[in-house]
Amino acid sequence: MKAFKAYDIRGVWNTDFNSEDVYKIGYFLPQVLNTKHILVGRDCRASSDEVFEALTKGITDSGADVSDAGLTTTPMIYWGTGKFEFGGSVMITASHNPKEHNGLKVSAANVVPVGYDNGLNKLEAMVEKSEIKVSETKGEITKIDFSSEYLKYLDKYNSDFSNLHFGVDCSNGMASIFIKQLLGNQAYYINDIADGNFPGHEPNPLEPENQEQIKKLVINRQCDFGIIFDGDADRVMFIDENGRFVSPDLIIALMGHYFFEKQGQKGLVLQDIRSSRAVAEYLEQFGASVETWRVGRAYGAAKLREIDGLFGGELAGHYYFRDFYYSDSGLVAALIVLNLLSDFKAAGFTFSQLIKTITPYYNSGELNFKINQKQEAMDAIKNHFSDIEKPLRFLDFDGYRLDYSDFWFNIRPSNTEPYLRFIAEAKSESKLNEIIEKVKDLLQGFE
Repeated sequence: MKAFKAYDIRGVWNTDFNSEDVYKIGYFLPQVLNTKHILVGRDCRASSDEVFEALTKGITDSGADVSDAGLTTTPMIYWGTGKFEFGGSVMITASHNPKEHNGLKVSAANVVPVGYDNGLNKLEAMVEKSEIKVSETKGEITKIDFSSEYLKYLDKYNSDFSNLHFGVDCSNGMASIFIKQLLGNQAYYINDIADGNFPGHEPNPLEPENQEQIKKLVINRQCDFGIIFDGDADRVMFIDENGRFVSPDLIIALMGHYFFEKQGQKGLVLQDIRSSRAVAEYLEQFGASVETWRVGRAYGAAKLREIDGLFGGELAGHYYFRDFYYSDSGLVAALIVLNLLSDFKAAGFTFSQLIKTITPYYNSGELNFKINQKQEAMDAIKNHFSDIEKPLRFLDFDGYRLDYSDFWFNIRPSNTEPYLRFIAEAKSESKLNEIIEKVKDLLQGFE
């Protein structure tokens, strides 16, 4: 089945997977999670109700029970899984993917993410080969509403930001259902009605075309900054007062002021293998140590738990928090950044000035190359640069990252799409352009 991915189950509905597949997933899921009670939530996509019906019929036919949280965000399902000690949970969502897509994000007890390496592989094998025998005692579906408790939890991150003027783009996704209760009438809102057709734009804030509306709002309303969420509100990204996109990894560095300076906490910080060198350098002022790990929640959340890290983040706009069951939340991240930007504005700093203090580097952003021979292509890039000069640091757990004194790069295969992803950073723009052109040259032979 095409829908089983490294991090979750996801694809075009009724093409990559269908109701029959989801029924089987539901039936075998309690065995994989070793639980008889599963929390289920869903997003606003047109197919989500159909997915819910098939999934919960499979779960209950196996003899397990379902707690139905209804329409909600992915982070709320993570929080509810931990808070109410469910043995497992499923969020029905395709996150940032287009409206034709849907998917399942699975967590085990203690909100441990279930990816292909630690459960989805077994589930896929069972769906393909194992026999279904409907239980004589079917499970039950019970409604559950813990939104008030969840909002109360989120409110602890809230603060007085009355000095700020900002815009919020909910991407017609699930952030819409909570955002005004948290931020009130102070913000300028767009695409703030949950609609699975995503009429404003596709719910992927990383794509420049999907940032255009919030950028225009920030400029036209003379905002201090803009916030944009993805479809299921597990990711958030930011636009500065000049309408420029802020690289999400730099927000990891910014959060150091909240956790280490304002809260006086201690602990490790996690970043992914694509993160700017500026992140660790900036966090040195707080005495913080930074760990680097693989891309994706299935790896990031598990690693933060393993190292008992305080917080962490990814280039894709995921931010993980120890106090959020080591999981990611776009709303928690947004509230923390609001808190900090209010303080910095009071001290005379704009968002863009603040970002300039974090990074002195030139960054390519993530570039995608459709390559047939992925491993051979990655090896060619690695060998070319290594033959010229031995790197100061070499990481190989998610593609390759080579660090040199004046630049670094990461090249890795996408876990969700047929691409090689490349990102580089250098101390000068000319050096960065030189690296990019050389990599493009080398990859031509593998297209």
